[in-house]
Amino acid sequence: MAEYEKPLPRQADPALTQPFWDAAKRHELILPRCFQCSRHFWYPRQACPHCLSPDWEWTKASGRGRLHTYTIVRQPQNPAFNDDVPYAYAMVQLNEGVRMISNLVDVEVPDGVRIDMELEVTFEDVTEEWTLPRFRPAS
Repeated sequence: MAEYEKPLPRQADPALTQPFWDAAKRHELILPRCFQCSRHFWYPRQACPHCLSPDWEWTKASGRGRLHTYTIVRQPQNPAFNDDVPYAYAMVQLNEGVRMISNLVDVEVPDGVRIDMELEVTFEDVTEEWTLPRFRPAS
C-alpha cells in the first residue's frame, strides 16, 4: 500500500469510536442505536441524543441513503487534497434516519451530483490502520 499523505481521522474519544473504525476496516458500516427508544444516532456519544439513555449498542447499518446536501470543493483547505479537486463533500441521509458527512466517489463532479440521489456506502482502505467510508451512486 502506498504511503498516504493526507490527514487521517483523529479520534476525540478512541474508547467510544474504535468499534466504528474496526467495522470500517471490515468494510461494514455500523451506527449507535439506543436500547430505550430504538433510534439510531450519529455521531457516537455517551448517551442517546433523543432520550438521553446511556444504554445503546452498535448495530449494522444498511449503508444506503440519499444525498441530503453537498458542496463542491474547488480550493481545499489542506494542500494535500489539491490533486483531488473538484470533489463533493456531502451530507448523506442514511435510511436509518441519521445524517453522516463523507465524500462522494465514482460520480462525475459536479455534473453527476444531484440532491436526493440514491447512494450506497463503499470503503477506501487508505492505510493499514485506516479505512474510510465513502458514498457512491447506488447500483
